Amino acid sequence: MGETAKKYQLDTEENKSFLKEIRENLLSFGHRFPSPGGGSYYLGDDGTPWKERNRETWITSRMAHVYSLGIFLGHEESEELVDAALKGLRGELHDIKNGGWYAGLTEKGEILPTKQCYAHAFVILAASSGVLAGRPGAEELLKEALALYDLRFWNEEEGLSCDTWNTEFSVLDDYRGLNANMHTVEAFLAAADVTGDEKYRIRAGRIIDHVLGWAAENNWRIPEHFTKEWIADLECNKDHPDDPFKPYGATPGHGIEWARLITQWTLSTYKEDTQGAERYLNAAENLYQRAIKDAWNADGAPGIAYTTDWEGKPVVHDRMHWTLAEAINTSSVLYHVTGKTDYAEDYAKFMQYLDNKVLDHVNGSWFHQLDRNNQVIGTVWPGKSDLYHALQATLIPYYAPELSIAVSVKNNTTGQGR
Repeated sequence: MGETAKKYQLDTEENKSFLKEIRENLLSFGHRFPSPGGGSYYLGDDGTPWKERNRETWITSRMAHVYSLGIFLGHEESEELVDAALKGLRGELHDIKNGGWYAGLTEKGEILPTKQCYAHAFVILAASSGVLAGRPGAEELLKEALALYDLRFWNEEEGLSCDTWNTEFSVLDDYRGLNANMHTVEAFLAAADVTGDEKYRIRAGRIIDHVLGWAAENNWRIPEHFTKEWIADLECNKDHPDDPFKPYGATPGHGIEWARLITQWTLSTYKEDTQGAERYLNAAENLYQRAIKDAWNADGAPGIAYTTDWEGKPVVHDRMHWTLAEAINTSSVLYHVTGKTDYAEDYAKFMQYLDNKVLDHVNGSWFHQLDRNNQVIGTVWPGKSDLYHALQATLIPYYAPELSIAVSVKNNTTGQGR
């Protein structure tokens, strides 16, 4: 096997070195995100802040999480960058009057309306990582974020989270969605790992049980959009299929991401109970395999199509960087958990595609959107808004899959044999 090929192969020193190089470039790329108030600027193609764009809570939270990882990895200036993002979350993005966090602020400091479950899940993730990193104010932020989430977004009776309130928390939107619930699972697993409060892991499992029921009914293509009664709306946004948060149809990248989160929850919940874990691990494999079969190289070119219809035919052929990141994560995790070589072969294909098409070898970071011919475009995701998906994809392949990534990196808990 040649040296070039080796750098794409899982569990080789060449691959570990390749990921380390990508990781260091990513962390260096993002240094200019903090605004004076701490809210994260949206980054342009070369890492220059696009100051005319909104400073959003979900991006700020992701950057706090990313540079908490940077602290554990020994990346210079990470402490200051985490503190800047936490300043934004505790300051300009925080709604003192009504509680919770604004969706974001405009260039002029005007409030973006609504309170988003999606953004609040990322505040929990950011605060959890900040607590691990020992950053000032992170513990208070985590306590407030969990209490607010419990009050406004979690529905104990349903075992699911709602999606969007108005700014004052007086009117709840009828839409229910799985994107916010997916990141809630991620946030709850992190909160459980950091605080030791297992109710959050139990809640994550309740969400997962719902999702697997809906997925099994739809041939392992996960419905994304629901009514307030949690009835799947399979035609949602058919006239706007490439919506960045509510696209029409199935989103293979989410099937892949759910597969990894389900695996994490299963391993952390069932531990030595292999029989109890088996059903969930099989489901995770079904989700991953369905998504890759539907979307990878589906139109004669490498890459994962953004969305498909309910028969698995691509609708939006664009390739989003986050989908590739999650494919790298999940293929590596499933290989290490199951030992099935198909997953390692997939990982190598994804790494080669990353190197050839998605890595920006000139400016750093990853191109966030390519068309079906793998040409860079920016119709949905111009620039390079944040580092979250890409950075995690340089870590998750070699860390313990049962732990949240920040806990695993801080403790240097690598996976068995890795």
